[in-house]
Amino acid sequence: MVSVAEAKHIISTNVTALNPVTLLLLQARGKVLAADVFATVDIPAFPQSSMDGYAFAFDDLQKELIIEGEMAAGSSSAVEVAAGKAIRIFTGAPVPAGTDTVVMQEKVKTANGRLIIEDEQLQRNSNVRPIGSEIKAGELALPKGSLLTAAAIGFLAGIGITEVSVIPDPVISIILTGNELQEPGKTLSYGQVYESNSFGLTAALESLHLRVHKIYKAEDDLQELIAVLQQALNESDLVLLTGGVSVGDYDFVLQAANTCGVVQQFHKIKQRPGKPLYFGTKNEKIIFGLPGNPSSVLTCFYEYVTEALSLQTKRPLQLKTMQTVLAAACKKAPGLTHFQKAYYNGETVLPLAAQESYKLNSFATANCLLMLDGEKEKYEANDPVTIHLLPE
Repeated sequence: MVSVAEAKHIISTNVTALNPVTLLLLQARGKVLAADVFATVDIPAFPQSSMDGYAFAFDDLQKELIIEGEMAAGSSSAVEVAAGKAIRIFTGAPVPAGTDTVVMQEKVKTANGRLIIEDEQLQRNSNVRPIGSEIKAGELALPKGSLLTAAAIGFLAGIGITEVSVIPDPVISIILTGNELQEPGKTLSYGQVYESNSFGLTAALESLHLRVHKIYKAEDDLQELIAVLQQALNESDLVLLTGGVSVGDYDFVLQAANTCGVVQQFHKIKQRPGKPLYFGTKNEKIIFGLPGNPSSVLTCFYEYVTEALSLQTKRPLQLKTMQTVLAAACKKAPGLTHFQKAYYNGETVLPLAAQESYKLNSFATANCLLMLDGEKEKYEANDPVTIHLLPE
């Protein structure tokens, strides 16, 4: 049996990032760059007006300027403006040869085709974006490891990038074990319970912008579980099993994993809930055997599976940690780290009722997991504690 810290260390030393793939730019949103991206052209590629106004040569500022023609954004005709003349120009348009300054339209008057400038603050090159002022050809646009946010996607598109090398999402499968499970909406027979773990895990993964590839169901039969696990391993980067990781007569996960060539990295953690958690690897593939009780499943997912997902994707998917104080006194069993369902109000944290591992009702209203030290038994109001904030 390992401690919480030991379990997380074992995960960190046994999980590596997935191999990069090349995706079209929009398909890469939310993923992490696997390679540096460099600009291939100057942006802008020409002197560009940043205002609607008039372009002219600054040396002609004190002269009477004659307005001649116009330049709109997207204009592809090369134009040269003679000395003593100005040209009507619009935002984003090329600043013509023979001009170097743009005066905004609110700072001028026009009369009889002539321009009267009323801007005492105007300087040479005002309102002109120089060539390569955003980025120059050959410069680093975004470094390896950058998260491709909406702004990053827009920036790369704006410099002409169409595809990028990224760390992909893992292919994730869920295996449900247990003869007692019934599909929600159907009538329960005596001894059955509604299956909720696939719903909770799928929703938790989607909150991280990850999807489930496939959900398998396996009866409490060793040979059937071996066959299902082997199929899931063939198709997946990460396999999550629920139930069957304890030591009962119908708990076959450890045997099935061993038969399928999975190397056990740890089994059982000094914590509550989720003590029987199993973690194994097969080459680059990751396997978690989660306890069957719904509260244990989600607790182990948030505390450990997100650690592995962060390493596979190079994205910060773990729960955010912060320090706060208890709103009320509480107790726990000695020797185990407790992850209690709790509510943080911005100032203090309150442990909720119904902490048993089979109960999800308190989890449904919790916004954090309260982490209580392994050895300490009693906590008083205002004691400092650590909480892990749950995703919304």
